[in-house]
Amino acid sequence: MAWDRFGRRLHYLRISVTDHCNLRCVYCMPEDMTFMPQQALMQDDELLTLVRLFAELGFDKIRLTGGEPTVRARIVDLVREIAHTPGIRTVTMTTNGILLPRMAHDLARAGLQRVNISLDTLDPAKFRRLTRWGRLEDVLDGIRAAEDAGLTPIKINAVVVRGYNDGQDVVDLAALTLDKPWQVRFIEMMPFAGATDIQRTMLVTSHEVMAKLREAFGALDPVNGGRLDGEARLYRLPKARGTVGFISTISQPFCASCTRVRLTADGHLRLCLLREKEVDLLTPLRDGASLEDLRRLIAQSLWQKPWGHGLAQGEIPQDRTMSQIGG
Repeated sequence: MAWDRFGRRLHYLRISVTDHCNLRCVYCMPEDMTFMPQQALMQDDELLTLVRLFAELGFDKIRLTGGEPTVRARIVDLVREIAHTPGIRTVTMTTNGILLPRMAHDLARAGLQRVNISLDTLDPAKFRRLTRWGRLEDVLDGIRAAEDAGLTPIKINAVVVRGYNDGQDVVDLAALTLDKPWQVRFIEMMPFAGATDIQRTMLVTSHEVMAKLREAFGALDPVNGGRLDGEARLYRLPKARGTVGFISTISQPFCASCTRVRLTADGHLRLCLLREKEVDLLTPLRDGASLEDLRRLIAQSLWQKPWGHGLAQGEIPQDRTMSQIGG
């Protein structure tokens, strides 16, 4: 098993399989984003080698992210290989949903178990404004396809941006849980390189969103006694089938319970989403390091995982955009 110096057992690996994306969301990347060349990214055999090493160290949960993971070539085959890796029990994906109508069933058959789908508004015009290129109906089709393929429970991720979707939009999104057994999760925007000014000035806290929902629906009933479900605190609207969640990275950090690390698209182990410290795993792998040396490097690096982010002290990561890290 893998532990850090604070006694947290680490078992959850989020892998950015590509930094490429078919949208250009305003809080994620600039519209004229320059992506890394293909040869700089982990190739399938390299990624799978690292997955096996993490599994040997006790990691049992994998989440595939991006960029947009469904745009990676052979993603279905990659899911199949990861799902059949000894020790891996859970394989999930965070996606914008656009390509799910043609991929959801294949991904499910390959071993993908659940999806989180990014959807920040149900207003088509606002959706276009937020994503710069996207069509709302494409994402809604993707949600329906995921549900039909059994990639459930469906989780909807909504990043709340002041002046974009912090009004009626959050009410409309929360209302999806009245009739659907979904989890709609409202995420506080985090500052990163590339769109930092937007991220810092347009933050909407979970407290603000909760106040809007109480005004619209009444009391929010805590689920699990208010304890964290992963990184979200869950609540239920009156008589709702599903739940609403709040991921409060800025206003209520959950660092004490963090069990996750990230593997960037170019093969760097990132120990905290909001810290710049990384360990290059791809270069030694390509240079012929033995599997035992790589395993030791990973274990030593995990031990150094920081307690949490430094946003309260004004430390904002500037080295990468979110799409390069894999949130």
